[in-house]
Amino acid sequence: MFDNPATNSPHLRKSGSKSLFVDPGVNGSVSEMGDLKGSSSPLHITTMVPSPIFLWRFKVVLFLFWALCCCKIGWDSVMRMSIDLRDLFLYEAFLYYNPLLLVTMMVWLWGVNLWVFSQGSVNYSKVFDLDHNHLTHREMWKCSMWLTIIVPTSMTAYLYLYSHGEVSLAASQPVLLYIAFALVLIFPFDIFYLSTRYFLLRTLWRIAFPLQPITFPDFFLADILTSMVKVFSDLERSVCRMVHRQVATIAWFEADAVCGSHQIAIPLVLVFPYICRLLQCLRQYKDTKEKSSLLNALKYSTAVPVIFLSALKYHVMADSWTSFYRPLWLFSSVINSLYSFYWDVTRDWDLSGFTKIFKFSRPSYISTLLYGRQWVYFWVIGSNLVLRCAWTYKLSAHLRHNYITVFTITAMEMLRRFQWIFFRVENEWNKITKSHPMGEISLEEDKLLGSTTTHDV
Repeated sequence: MFDNPATNSPHLRKSGSKSLFVDPGVNGSVSEMGDLKGSSSPLHITTMVPSPIFLWRFKVVLFLFWALCCCKIGWDSVMRMSIDLRDLFLYEAFLYYNPLLLVTMMVWLWGVNLWVFSQGSVNYSKVFDLDHNHLTHREMWKCSMWLTIIVPTSMTAYLYLYSHGEVSLAASQPVLLYIAFALVLIFPFDIFYLSTRYFLLRTLWRIAFPLQPITFPDFFLADILTSMVKVFSDLERSVCRMVHRQVATIAWFEADAVCGSHQIAIPLVLVFPYICRLLQCLRQYKDTKEKSSLLNALKYSTAVPVIFLSALKYHVMADSWTSFYRPLWLFSSVINSLYSFYWDVTRDWDLSGFTKIFKFSRPSYISTLLYGRQWVYFWVIGSNLVLRCAWTYKLSAHLRHNYITVFTITAMEMLRRFQWIFFRVENEWNKITKSHPMGEISLEEDKLLGSTTTHDV
């Protein structure tokens, strides 16, 4: 009485074939299904899907082939230039692409930061007040991968075209690249992570004009920007040369050029992130009346004499620079380096929280390698001091022409900032967990996930 008449209907079976409907309670149903899969029935469709490991290996091989081609074409293009123009040729190419290469490196490192936080007990989304739709380390690495492909490809095209006499086409390469990046950043449509781009632009606006109460993402990003002042300096000079149509003109005499290395705009661009951070500290003191905000503002103010005294090298007599301004610049550099180092260790990191860093909720390779090892903390403190001093020295004006040295020091400063982020975010998370018990934090997260209105950041 419980038989399904549809299963016994002859209209649902082909002549000489088995039933398409199989009762799971009947013995032999599995074998019948196996016969069905192995039959030559037109209902059976075989699809060949490559394995994820194969796709990953194919992408790696393709990426290595592309990198090898870029290196080969770039090297041959440089060797085509005459010896007396080769260094200036490289210097100008590096000027245009150095900012975007450093930004690419910072995006890669930020993705590593997010990955480590996701493996551990630090809830970085709570620290930055993000919702569940924020970009993870996978999306950040995807963006950085595209940057890694696009920027060197444009640089290789610039070197190749200029060395083969196509000056106008070579000049268009960095211009088109900068325009494309600007358009993607301000694109108003809901593609390319619109909410994240809006969050970044809004935070940059709040940094430049600290008229509202300061939040953690505001001064966190501002601190990162102080490590990228070289990016803004080269970016200003590159845009200036593009506006004045001086791209791909290696015969320019830099000292007297409109966009040369001696112009007053360079120290102004270098000091701008420090001034923004100083104003943030003053605004924070106005809101909280904490004296530590004034001491933090004093720390950023010590960078101002370092930058402007260094710029005086090209605007004063050589004797005056050697006898008066250079010793004053060295003294201000030592003060800035030591003050910044002290603040990093005692305030931004809070040594009492060092024992929790790299303490993951589940075992991982990094936790086994780093957690509980004293050399990690000695390395972080020692390298922070050395790189702080090196970064202050990089602000010296006489290093502007040594683009390889400046790029190396800037990359090292980004590595210092990369390891600084771990302890800074960890310290902020410790403050949140102390002020709000974990039960309250979980309740707030449940309310956020259950809310119908979300804010994609």
